[in-house]
Amino acid sequence: MITGPKFRAGAFLLAAGIAASIALAQPTQPTKLAYPAAPTGTTVDDYHGTKVADPYRWMEEYSDQTNKWIEDENKITFAWLASIPERESIHARLKKVWNYEKYGLPGKEGGKYFFSKNDGLQNQSVLYVTNSLNDTPRVLLDPNTLSKDGTVSLSGTSVSDDGKLIAYGVSDAGSDWNIWHIRDIDSGKDLSDELRWVKFSGASWSKDNKGFYYSRYDAPADEAQKLKSVNEYHKIYYHLVGTPQDQDKLIYERKDQPKWYLGSGVTEDGKYLIISANAGDTVNDALFYKDLTKPNSPVVELFNKFDAKYSFVGNDDGVFYIQSDLEAPRGRIWAIDTAKPDRANWKELIPQATNALQGAGITGNRFFLNYLNDAKTQVKIFDMSGKFIKEVQFPGICSAGGFGGKRTDTETFYSFSGYTTPPSIFHYDIATDKSTLFKAPKVDINPDNYETKQVFYKSKDGTKIPMFITSKKGIKLDGSNPTLLYAYGGFNISITPGFSPASTVWLDMGGIYAVANLRGGGEYGEEWHQGGMKLVKQNVFDDFIAAAQYLIDNKYTSTPKLAIQGGSNGGLLVGACMTQRPDLFGACLPAVGVMDMLRFQKFTIGWGWVGDYGTSDKPDEFKALHAYSPYHNIKKGTCYPPTLVTTADHDDRVYPAHSFKFAAAMQAAQSCDNPILIRIETRAGHGAGKPTSKRIDEAADIYAFLVKTLNVKVN
Repeated sequence: MITGPKFRAGAFLLAAGIAASIALAQPTQPTKLAYPAAPTGTTVDDYHGTKVADPYRWMEEYSDQTNKWIEDENKITFAWLASIPERESIHARLKKVWNYEKYGLPGKEGGKYFFSKNDGLQNQSVLYVTNSLNDTPRVLLDPNTLSKDGTVSLSGTSVSDDGKLIAYGVSDAGSDWNIWHIRDIDSGKDLSDELRWVKFSGASWSKDNKGFYYSRYDAPADEAQKLKSVNEYHKIYYHLVGTPQDQDKLIYERKDQPKWYLGSGVTEDGKYLIISANAGDTVNDALFYKDLTKPNSPVVELFNKFDAKYSFVGNDDGVFYIQSDLEAPRGRIWAIDTAKPDRANWKELIPQATNALQGAGITGNRFFLNYLNDAKTQVKIFDMSGKFIKEVQFPGICSAGGFGGKRTDTETFYSFSGYTTPPSIFHYDIATDKSTLFKAPKVDINPDNYETKQVFYKSKDGTKIPMFITSKKGIKLDGSNPTLLYAYGGFNISITPGFSPASTVWLDMGGIYAVANLRGGGEYGEEWHQGGMKLVKQNVFDDFIAAAQYLIDNKYTSTPKLAIQGGSNGGLLVGACMTQRPDLFGACLPAVGVMDMLRFQKFTIGWGWVGDYGTSDKPDEFKALHAYSPYHNIKKGTCYPPTLVTTADHDDRVYPAHSFKFAAAMQAAQSCDNPILIRIETRAGHGAGKPTSKRIDEAADIYAFLVKTLNVKVN
C-alpha cells in the first residue's frame, strides 16, 4: 500500500482463502447486472494539444449524486456477494485461522520493555509495558476502547528516554490525519496535550525528556475537504509537554518548497536533530542537521542536491554514519565528519555488496545491515570500523526484521516469517550471537503441508524476474489449480515473503499463491527501481503479464482459473494489465488503486508520487501516462474479466474517486456478462489501522467472489 510521504512501507497483501476443499466445478451462466445510473459529463481537458475526455469528473466531489451512486453500488455488490452460498463457510474458516496471538517486536526505554499484542480477533493490537520479560505485562494503550467499531487505531508511538512518558498518535477510520496525545506510563493517564493536523510524522523526544519534535501541516482552509485537499508546506515543530499546541516552537520550514516532506529525529546522544527532506518530484532525498547543544543554531544542509538517497544510521559526536546509494545503486555506508564534509574527506565504511542494502542500524556497537538476496532476507553484522563479523542464519525462504536498539544495548529482538511460517519473535544476545525464541504463535494450520519455491522467468524485453510460488505439497501441474497472482512493482518497495492467515486457507484448499518481484521495486537496488518508473513504467506491466503467462505455460493454472491482485500502486498494476490484456485473466482484484494517471497529483499527497510516475504537466511524461492510465484505456465493447474493485470512503492517500471513475467506466464499457463490481468500505482508509473484523469481512467477500467467478467448488 502507499504509505508515508511516498509509497513507503509498501504494499499490503489482501491474501485470503476459502473453506473446505477446492475442486473444479461446472461453469455457471452469469447474469447481466443492472448497474446504477452514472451520467457522463462533457468535461474534456487539453494536454499539450491532446484532447482527453473525463466523463466521470463529477465523482471527484462528494456530492449528493456521488453519495447516491456509492450507496447504490454497494447495494448491488453486497447483495451479489451475499447470494454466494459458500461465503458463510469462507468467513467462518477465515475467522478460525485468523484467531491466533500476534506479537510485535519489543522495544526498550528507561529500563522498561514495550510490545504490542493481539489476542487473535481483537480489532486493534494492544500496547503492553513490563519491567522484565519474565514479569506479567500490563496494558498501556488499548485502542479498542477508543471506538465501538474498532476503527480508531494507533498510528505511532514514541517513549521518552527515561521511560516515563509516551507520545502516541491515533487515526480515525484509517485517515492519514493523526491526533497525538501524551500518556504518563506509570499512572496510565493522559495529559492534557493534544496535537492536531499531524500527517506523515512520528515523535522524537529531546534528551531532557521535556518534549518532542514532530511534523505537521497547517489546518486545512476547509475542514470538510480534509480527505481530498492537496497537502503542502510540511513543517517541523517542537512540542513542550504541558503546553498548548499553538505555543509549539517552529523549528524548520521551507516557504519556497511547498511540496517538501520534512521528517526529523534526535540522535541517540541528544546532540543533533537530523532533518530529512523529500521533494516529491524526485525519488531522492536531502539530509540536514541542527546542533542542539548550541541555542538557535542554524540548520546545516549536509546533502542538498537530491542526487541520491541518504539515510542517517548513527553518529559518534560529529561523525555521521550515512547509508546512501550515491554512485552505488545497491547501497553502502559512509562515515562523514561534519567538520570536514567535503566529498574528498568521506570514508567508505562498508562498501556496496552484490545484494541490495535495504536498511541499516547500530545496536550494541555493531552495524546490523539488512540485504535482499533475490528478495529473501540476508542480515550481516559488522563492527564499528566496518569489519564483517558474521551473517545471521535463517532457515528457508523468509523475511526477517528488527535488530533495533541503542549503542549500549546487549540484546535486541527480531522477527522471522515466511509464506507458510507464522511470524515468530526471537531474542538475540549480541555478545554471544545467540538467538532464543521469545514468542511463537499457534495457528490452526500445519506449515509442513506447504512449500514455497522461487522461479525466474523472462519478461517481454528478456529481463529475468523472480517469483515466489507457494502451494500445498504434491499439487498436479495440469492447468486446473485456482491461482492468485499478486505484485506491487513501484516506489523502491521490496515485496518479501510474509505470512497471511487468509492466504494459508487458500493454500490448504489447493489454491496456489504466487508473488512476482517486478521492476519498480527495490529488490535489486536503485537500478531495478529505475527500470520500472516514469517513461519505462510499462516494463512493470510487461513483467506482471509475463508472470501470468509463465504460470499458464507451465501448467500451474489456466486463464479461467487465474486471478490477479494488487493494492494501491498494485491496484494501478492490476488496472493497467487488465485493460491491456483482458483475455489473459479469469478475475481481477484492483484495490485502492491509482487509476487516473493524468490527475493523481491533484489530490491529497498525489503530487508526492511524481518522482516515480512523472506528471501529465510534462509532454513526454503525459504521453507515457496516457498510454497506460487504466481509466483512460477502457475500451467500450470489450469483454473484461470479472472484476471486484475495492476502496474506502476515508482513503485520503489514494483518493477513492480513482476507483469510482474506473468502476463506472468499466461498467459502461463491459460487453459481456462478467460482473464489474465495486466494494466501498465505510469508516476505513487506505488500509493502515483497518480493524480485524473489517479485514476478515473483506477477505471473505473477495474470496467468495473468486469462488464464483473462477468456478471453484467449495465442499
